[in-house]
Amino acid sequence: MFDMDDTLYPREQGLMRLVQARINAFVVEAVGLEPEAAAAMQRQFLDEHGTTLAGLMANYAVDTERFLHEVHDVPLDGVEPNPRLAERLKSLPGRSYVFTNGARDYAHRVLERIGIADCFADVFAIEDGDLTPKPNPATFRRMLERFDIDPHQAAFFEDTPKNLEPAKALGMATVLIGDGHGKPLGDHIDHVAPDLLDFLSDLTFKDAA
Repeated sequence: MFDMDDTLYPREQGLMRLVQARINAFVVEAVGLEPEAAAAMQRQFLDEHGTTLAGLMANYAVDTERFLHEVHDVPLDGVEPNPRLAERLKSLPGRSYVFTNGARDYAHRVLERIGIADCFADVFAIEDGDLTPKPNPATFRRMLERFDIDPHQAAFFEDTPKNLEPAKALGMATVLIGDGHGKPLGDHIDHVAPDLLDFLSDLTFKDAA
């Protein structure tokens, strides 16, 4: 299982900054806050609820479909195609999936842009969890049941340390991509890799036969 944003492409490509700016604009309009206060609310909701949308839903009446459309309707020019990553993903044993708190259409757009859409058996997006995001354990269980995955035979790659906690509790191997955004790492993280492609390129697998 792979998270998508800032995991399947480098954070430096800046896509999440565009999404966060759209979220900020939505919060400014929907809640009536100044941009600085809206940004503070985003950080609080991310910490407490996993996504800004989940926090908004818990505290305000919001148009969720409009939110998902507007905040993810960003240009993908800064995201670079990565044929080497596609090659490595296709060489992995077993099935691979994307597990993202992003919207479904947005996820498919990003995967197509990188050139890795055909590397995955399926995508579990925020709509598939009824808008309940990672790290909610129920959403993890729902994802595992949908794809018939044995967590003890699975690994989860993610850039947010908190989102790896339920994965580890369920029995998955956990790999943090990046520096954890300054958050505490903890012993629920099995491996830390600055770059996904480098990590995958170093993996070797025994012949299953």
